[in-house]
Amino acid sequence: MPHSSSHPDPNQKLVDQYTEIARLAGGLAHEIKNPLSTIRLNMDLLAEEFADTDSARDRRVLKKVEIVQRECQRLQDVLDGFLNFAKLRRLKIEPTDLSEQVRQVLEFFRPKAAEAGIEIVDYLSSNLPTVLLDRESFHGALLNLVLNAQQAMPNGGQLVVRTYGTADGVALDLIDTGHGMDEQTRIHVFDAFFSTKPGGSGLGLPTAKKIIEAHGGEIRLQSEIGRGTQFTIRLPVPARLPAEKGT
Repeated sequence: MPHSSSHPDPNQKLVDQYTEIARLAGGLAHEIKNPLSTIRLNMDLLAEEFADTDSARDRRVLKKVEIVQRECQRLQDVLDGFLNFAKLRRLKIEPTDLSEQVRQVLEFFRPKAAEAGIEIVDYLSSNLPTVLLDRESFHGALLNLVLNAQQAMPNGGQLVVRTYGTADGVALDLIDTGHGMDEQTRIHVFDAFFSTKPGGSGLGLPTAKKIIEAHGGEIRLQSEIGRGTQFTIRLPVPARLPAEKGT
């Protein structure tokens, strides 16, 4: 009888190593958050101590305390963003109308858009086939993309949003009239911790990509300096919805 090989699958070994690294990194982030909370609390107490004073020395101390407070908040944002990016998601999949999901994000964003001088133009199809989405996580992914468009248009502009059917599913375009991206940025924009914005965590777009791909979808990018950016999300349409199983 031929001897059966019991060599481990190298791909599975890589997956296991990645999973362990992600687990350790997530644990490290949680460990950092505990002393960070103590530092933030004491900085807040110090700020209160020096808030009502006419002393030039105390005002100098307060300015230094405020710098530490800002950096603590920045570190808190990075940790929260990383934990959101690294966590293993169990998707709560539900039959969903993509256009309605997009509409909810746009309604949430409209006040901020108006304040920023951004005109929203939507072409949302009313007869798309149903897709399967985890509505909460997908809402977060879309919001990341919309906020990215806002940051690309600091002096206002236009955001065009459209949904439509494709040969094998549905698609969503988000097109802004912002400053656009150069080639180097386009190549790395979905890399974790890559950011061209001062103080940016560089985790918003990578997290959005991860969520979209977890739904079996894909996200593509077109951009040109001075002419704006277009993100396109493509999602598959299931052959049969879960409610139809067994019928």
